[in-house]
Amino acid sequence: MKPRDALRAFAGYVRANPTSLVKAATDATRLRFGIPIRALSWAATQSKPQKNAPKDIELVPTPPALTFSASVDAMGTPIRVSASIRIEDVYIAPDAVRIAIRLRDVSLALLAESDSPVAMLIKSGVLDLSKPGNVVKVLPKRPAAIVDAGGDRIVVDLLKIPALAKNERFRRILSVVSPVVGIRAIETDGEHLYVTLRATPSGLREAVNAAMQR
Repeated sequence: MKPRDALRAFAGYVRANPTSLVKAATDATRLRFGIPIRALSWAATQSKPQKNAPKDIELVPTPPALTFSASVDAMGTPIRVSASIRIEDVYIAPDAVRIAIRLRDVSLALLAESDSPVAMLIKSGVLDLSKPGNVVKVLPKRPAAIVDAGGDRIVVDLLKIPALAKNERFRRILSVVSPVVGIRAIETDGEHLYVTLRATPSGLREAVNAAMQR
C-alpha cells in the first residue's frame, strides 16, 4: 500500500464522516483510539498478493469481537475460513508480548470438490470447531509463538517469533514503553476497532532507566 493511497482513503473517510475527528479527539483524552473497520477492510484489499496468502478478506464487526473470513489454500485445498475473533487480554513486558485470543463461530467450507486429507477432515465433521484451541494444542508442528491453547482460547507470544525476538530496535522500544503504557482492551463497536491504553505513571523511573541504558 502506498502512503499517498492511505492518506487519500483517510481523507475520503473524514469527508464522509466530518464528526469523526471530534470523536477521535474526545476518545484520545481517554487513551482510546479507533480505527474504522472500513479502513481496515480497504487496507486488506490493497496489500500486494503473496503466494498462499488469504484472499477475498472480509471484516465485519460483531461487538466486542471482529468476524474475519477469507479464502485460503490449505495444503492444496481451497477453503473458506470464517471466525469471530476477540482479543481477551494483552500483556506487554520487555521479555514477552502475550495476546490471548478467543476464537468462536469457526467455520470451514470447501470452495471446490476435493479428496485431499484436509477435505476429508472437513467433510467428516471430526474437527470440533467449537474448541479450536484443542485442535491447535495437538498440532504436531505447532508454531513456537503459540504458547498456550485450549477450548476456544489461544495465547500467542510475539517474542517467540524469531524475527521479532532478534530485532534489537523492537526490544529496545518494549523496554522503554512497557513500564508506562499497556493495553487495557481491544474491541469493536458497530464501525470501529478500538484500542484502549493503560497508563502507569509509577513505571516512569523504570522507563527512563531503560532508555538511558540503551
